[in-house]
Amino acid sequence: MKLMYQQMLGFFAAIMIILIIMGVSYSQMTRHMVYSNTWNSLEKYSNSLIEQSLRINSEDSHDVEFDTDSLESSEQLLQNQAVSTTIYSANNRVVFPANVYQQAINSSDWKKLKQNKIIHKVVDKRVRTKNGRISPAMTEVMKPYFYNHRLVAVVVMGAFVSDINTSVNQINRNLIRALLVSIVVAIVASYLLARYYTSRINQLRKATNQVAKGNYDVEMASRNRDEIDDLINDFNGMTQSLKDSQEEIQRQEQRRREFMANASHEMRTPLTTINGLLEGLAYNAIPEESKEESIDLMRSETSRLIRLVNENLDYEKIRSNQISLNLHEFNAVDALHNIVEQLKQKADDSGDQLELQAPQDIPVYADYDRFVQIMFNITQNAIQFTQQGTITISAQRGYEETIVKVADTGMGMSDEQLQNIWERYYKADPSRKNTKYGESGLGLSIVHQLVQLHHGKISVTSKEHQGTTFTVIFPDQHQTNSQRAKTNS
Repeated sequence: MKLMYQQMLGFFAAIMIILIIMGVSYSQMTRHMVYSNTWNSLEKYSNSLIEQSLRINSEDSHDVEFDTDSLESSEQLLQNQAVSTTIYSANNRVVFPANVYQQAINSSDWKKLKQNKIIHKVVDKRVRTKNGRISPAMTEVMKPYFYNHRLVAVVVMGAFVSDINTSVNQINRNLIRALLVSIVVAIVASYLLARYYTSRINQLRKATNQVAKGNYDVEMASRNRDEIDDLINDFNGMTQSLKDSQEEIQRQEQRRREFMANASHEMRTPLTTINGLLEGLAYNAIPEESKEESIDLMRSETSRLIRLVNENLDYEKIRSNQISLNLHEFNAVDALHNIVEQLKQKADDSGDQLELQAPQDIPVYADYDRFVQIMFNITQNAIQFTQQGTITISAQRGYEETIVKVADTGMGMSDEQLQNIWERYYKADPSRKNTKYGESGLGLSIVHQLVQLHHGKISVTSKEHQGTTFTVIFPDQHQTNSQRAKTNS
């Protein structure tokens, strides 16, 4: 069964249950109200009848008489309204009407009457009289009357149940008509409600099919009113996430292709150089005085290939959490001095001045080898993009942290380049494919990942043609342990 018909059936069943419960309750309430009104009317007739016909001797309260003429006159009026009257004396004998046989009041009812209790009775079965006649079913009110705390008479007023039921049945027929109209309205309302909700679900299903076909630009309108709107919001969030993921995959794929082309070029050039030099050495085509220079060139090209391979291996190990850090406290200034000594020649080749501004002792809590790798990559990157300028390395203590900065006066970066600088395979200057440092586009990505493994922070500020500043923050042991605990939890 389709969801629309399921919902329609559910709405219809709920409405019908409510209507039936209300109808039955209203019918019972109406029946009770009609009987109550009848009993109240009979009690009033009884009071009026007694007031007009009862005669009690003031000297002797046992001398009780009834005005027959008044009773007969009242009986004629009451018979026109389908009301019967029977009057019993204090000794449970019928005193009016005298020519009609009536059974005495049973003992249980008579006991209640003597206690001044009014009795309401509904006789739903037909009653057979003494002479064999069957009297119609009646609803009766038995009301006692006392004089000087003594029972003097009991008036039994009766109305035909059929007359009362006629009124009740008429009300029930009207109620059934209203119920039938309500059923039609309920069917239409159930259909409209079910169609409204299923149409929204069908729209969501169609949009899902579009996403399944690869269209991530689908967006549905939401009014934030109910759970379906919440589902639509989640759907829109999903499509946006898929769209962003698709764009990221395409961007990474493009950079991967660029990297593969660059890596192939980077590898082909040194391999071609090494192969040519080896052939020259094998056939003695290289002069003796040039052999040492050729060997140095092959060693340099080999180091270039090793560096390119190591960068890829390092990035994959970091990305797959295969690197374990040996964290301990050491003097950061000593490590920075070593980096300056290693890169001094490269800085001189670019006409750059490499400076270290730091006190003699700056403690840092980090993995020594990875700390050197981070600062070496950042400093080397600064040398690559600076010609005839200055690269300044500085270190200082912060609050429970060590701050290291590398500032250069090089070419700088635009805002777009700053947003993508940590992406793997990204090159701020794609034209630099043949530098002797073999830029692969992975160096800063590796730096970013390593700093995160230290639970530290790295930021960069830059202006085009004015220079770039990298700021790396290494937290102390207490802060590192706190960050690690939050991550594990």
